[in-house]
Amino acid sequence: MEYLYILQQALVWIVTIFWLYQLIVSICSLIKLKDKPIIEEKEHRFMTIIPAHNEATVVGNLVESLKNQNYPKELYDIYVIADNCTDNTAEVARKAGAIVYERFDEEKKTKGFALQWFLDQKIKEDAPYDAFCIFDADNIADVNFLKAMNKKLCQGENVVQGYRDIKNPTDNWITAGYAIFYWTMNRFYHLARYNLGLSPLLNGTGFMVRFDIVKPTGWDTKTLTEDIEFSLKNIIEGRKLGWATDAICYDEQPTGFKQSWSQRTRWTVGHIQCMKEYTGLLAVAVKEKKTLMNFDGLLYILGSIPMFVITIVLLLLNFIVYFANGMTGAELLINCIRYLVPTFIFPIFTALLIMILDKKPIKPMVKGLIFYPLFLGSWLLINFKCLFVRNTKWEKIEHVRDIKINEVN
Repeated sequence: MEYLYILQQALVWIVTIFWLYQLIVSICSLIKLKDKPIIEEKEHRFMTIIPAHNEATVVGNLVESLKNQNYPKELYDIYVIADNCTDNTAEVARKAGAIVYERFDEEKKTKGFALQWFLDQKIKEDAPYDAFCIFDADNIADVNFLKAMNKKLCQGENVVQGYRDIKNPTDNWITAGYAIFYWTMNRFYHLARYNLGLSPLLNGTGFMVRFDIVKPTGWDTKTLTEDIEFSLKNIIEGRKLGWATDAICYDEQPTGFKQSWSQRTRWTVGHIQCMKEYTGLLAVAVKEKKTLMNFDGLLYILGSIPMFVITIVLLLLNFIVYFANGMTGAELLINCIRYLVPTFIFPIFTALLIMILDKKPIKPMVKGLIFYPLFLGSWLLINFKCLFVRNTKWEKIEHVRDIKINEVN
């Protein structure tokens, strides 16, 4: 029993220190820093890249929002990768004004492979671009997206994540859950780390990469979460990622629970793949470079699944001690509440704070706030399932909301 108690206390300290660190970092998002100085005054050439698989319903709206950017039209091109499409995505994209590349590969179907295929061609062509921005086909981009990213290039940034917002946050409790989750990540993860001089992460869409960064190796990713993988590879190399609050793109989230479960399962599996592939390399980078940025990157990869497993072990240890008559029922209840309240209740108050700080509409999101613990709880179930069953097959998420940029604004 004494050994169980020692193990329990050790795990409690690990969890406590981890979350205390996250809290301290998050508070730094409340500090308003001076903008970085401009290193060079230049209007850079961009290519905007849209991987699209059967996205005829929504891709036209994204192309339209990119055509209307507050940026010189001769300095950017819009590319759509019609990836293994069986509908008229290519036709819709061309009609909207995009340059379309059609790709067919029955074995390599993920977004990462599509990007690798396209960028390899542009690298071989030595295409005359300074940087590229990547969007999902269901996105719509704010009119100042490219202008904001150009400013980041002028400030010397190489890889920059933009502000990922949601274009359908009030559809139901599921889309509201996504919105609250991303709003939280935008401020308490990305902005906080950017303010501290640490590294944010790429978030799937709405990000910019200086073209020279990928020329040596191309877009070389192999996991289901190519954004996180690319982020970790840059952190390992000592390259800090940037953050652009005013480079906004709006993302459509699934309204059905089954689709949401499938999407978040893919993200969790991809995270586990990255954990297996890059934890050791991150640890080596921490040892060699001795920077807080590398340490923070290591904590990120260890902070979801491993911390989840530790929490489960802690709960099991409490029940083992209880059934061995090592604690009372009241003590067991108090210990369980200590783990469950921060997981399910505290995020509601965190979300409210963020919505107030970022001036998000609270009234339409009341139902989403109430059900946010259910959204998070279902994600914990997904994590638990993926510990034992991992479906690495890519499954398409249907996007059907025909929402234009003026309707979001």
